[in-house]
Amino acid sequence: MAEKMEALVKQGNEVVMKTYSRFPIALDHGEGMYVWDIEGKKYIDFVAGIAVNSLGYAHPTLGKVIAEQAMKLIHCSNLYYTQPQIALAQWLVEHSDFDKVFFCNSGAESIESALKIARKYAKMKAKAGNEVITMLHSFHGRTYGAVTATGQEKYHKGLEPLLPDVCHVPFNDFEALQNAVTEKTCAILLEPIQGEGGILPAEKEYLQKIRKLCDEKDILLMFDEVQCGVGRTGELFAYQSYGVVPDVATFAKGLAGGVPIGAMMAKNFVAEAFQPGDHASTFGGNSLAAAAGVAVMKELFENGLLENVKKNGVYLTEQLKKLQQKHTCITDVRGIGFMQGIELNIPTGDVINACIEKGLLLVGAGYDVIRFVPALIAEQKHIDEMIAILDDALAICEKL
Repeated sequence: MAEKMEALVKQGNEVVMKTYSRFPIALDHGEGMYVWDIEGKKYIDFVAGIAVNSLGYAHPTLGKVIAEQAMKLIHCSNLYYTQPQIALAQWLVEHSDFDKVFFCNSGAESIESALKIARKYAKMKAKAGNEVITMLHSFHGRTYGAVTATGQEKYHKGLEPLLPDVCHVPFNDFEALQNAVTEKTCAILLEPIQGEGGILPAEKEYLQKIRKLCDEKDILLMFDEVQCGVGRTGELFAYQSYGVVPDVATFAKGLAGGVPIGAMMAKNFVAEAFQPGDHASTFGGNSLAAAAGVAVMKELFENGLLENVKKNGVYLTEQLKKLQQKHTCITDVRGIGFMQGIELNIPTGDVINACIEKGLLLVGAGYDVIRFVPALIAEQKHIDEMIAILDDALAICEKL
């Protein structure tokens, strides 16, 4: 490790809580699909802040909008109306099947708001209980409600007791879900594409059956689209790729291109369960984040980014499958658009580290999957560059 980098890493370890196993890299700046560390080494980035930097780095329009809004109004509290927040809400409502938006600051917060509105709805409808069913291998966030909803025990350790009346069933197993439903069930929460669980897409028929079950039982269907939403599948929202509409959905990550924001959207009949004082967020939907969100929406719809994801998402799948034919260590290729993964029978950490050495940033998903969640601006040339480096790294690691 270079001297400058080593000094910064040492300083960081002394003052920052160790909640991440960080790579020994200190990033300094970026442009488009690339970032540079403080020593000047260049990387092509297929992590994008873990699906956050939807417009890549130093996007001129986004940067200009943020700068102008910062000099105008960053924050003023949700005690008042602001044009940027209403404009972003209008974009989201007009391009979805939902009627209302609640803004917060993160994916975990959007999940918390969904869990609260589900139980408020159950109370409003005088339902027998407020049980929530979620999926095994799911990931919904780190706050108490969100981590309870997460179907992975490793995230629960040391935090018990967790939120009551939440259970987990196998993903893509409708019979197991159906058997878990009782008269006390008020909501079913799932990711249309499981992210941290290993890039596992839901089956369309499975989602259709759940929608029908929820309609029959007056159960809320809630989708967690924190990672898979906001253009990542080639549609604005992942549910639109499946043609199955939930009652509630949560978003965050790429919604404002890197500025912290989250959103929970609901149909009117659910939104009515929230009244003034039931829920709030001090910073949620502040003018800076909302203005950035509007800039992202305009890029998606007016500058062809959704079409780019559809076209190059297919190309990414084709290239990953070609690698699978070449490398026996790749046991599966799966995902949609710019949310894809390869399952390996060799340690993913070795491959990721080899890629970093060669100037490519990747991230894992689960213990045996490498995921690809690049900025939505990624073109064929970027995919080719990534594939070439990954090809070399796989060849090296297969020999270890």
